[in-house]
Amino acid sequence: MVDLAIPQDATELAQALEALPNRPAVLLLWPRTGKPELARTNVLRRRLKRSLANLGGVVERVQFQFTGSRLAAHFLMLELARKHLGAGYRKEIRLRLPPYVKLILSNQFPRTQVTTHIGRARAVYFGPFRNRATATRFESEFLDLFQLRRCQEDLLPRPDHPGCIYGEMGRCLRPCQQAVGGDEYRGEAERVAEFLRTGGRSLFSPAESARERLSAEMDFEGAALMHQRVQRIHEVLSLRDELARDVDHLNAITVTSGVNPDTVELGWMRDGVWQGFSPLEFAPADGTSISLDARLRELALNAPSRPSAGIERIEQLAVLARWIYSSWCDGELLPVDDWAKIPYRKLVNAVSRIAHGQSPHRPNTHS
Repeated sequence: MVDLAIPQDATELAQALEALPNRPAVLLLWPRTGKPELARTNVLRRRLKRSLANLGGVVERVQFQFTGSRLAAHFLMLELARKHLGAGYRKEIRLRLPPYVKLILSNQFPRTQVTTHIGRARAVYFGPFRNRATATRFESEFLDLFQLRRCQEDLLPRPDHPGCIYGEMGRCLRPCQQAVGGDEYRGEAERVAEFLRTGGRSLFSPAESARERLSAEMDFEGAALMHQRVQRIHEVLSLRDELARDVDHLNAITVTSGVNPDTVELGWMRDGVWQGFSPLEFAPADGTSISLDARLRELALNAPSRPSAGIERIEQLAVLARWIYSSWCDGELLPVDDWAKIPYRKLVNAVSRIAHGQSPHRPNTHS
């Protein structure tokens, strides 16, 4: 970061501020005592003039770093907030943790819940979602495809257990009433886990195959019923928000403007862990000429894959979710199901759009 001491002389201060460009940046305003003020701005010079005029000589120095996108700015703000703002840093930068649908596999009778935390106990976390309402709706609708319990209590199964309406409707295996054994119920829980891990393919693909087989066998009534099943699964999957995946297998590439004019930044999310940015220059200093596709393949091949855990990972996912779900998202996100099969044509098109200043493309990422 650039470190600028604030001149005491008004003329020197005015000259120092005029030398600064009006570019997007993240800045720290350091007072003589106490913690700094952290801020993001699109017009650095104008923001500093206003801040220094309002603070009346309290600020001793300023640190700032130029940013090319809001995504890069918010990741930088998170890093600086952790370092300088104390225990309440998330509140100061207004970072809210997004919700996930959690399948609790550590429970004797697995169930789901909506949560904002990723823990260490055995579970599948599906998300992040835009907000709790969309997470809750997805949870309710996808459970209709299975017979997993929806009660939140720790079960003590017994034959005279009162049960619930879902058991009466045949939408729960009723482990509470000992209608099934533990092994059979855990088998259903594993089907739910596989549905979440595969993004629905564990149900969708067999249903499609069964529909085609029944149609080929001239069993049109069975094919029609299976077609309804396929449509229902598709409807449920369409309720996912753009970024919602099994977090442990969440891979994506972000494309945003770089700090310098002829630069695009690629951000890497691998296995639910943010790996940082890689700059892509369109006018390399060495003058080499390599195709865009080849350069992207090289960058993706060398993209880092560092492990991360705990609160750092949760906050990184929160920053990415905040950006992609916002109205001010200034780039593109390309989900990647398999890192060995990155859709490079889509990536090339995304890079070209951002490089030419076109409006970011927001595709349907449910497919």
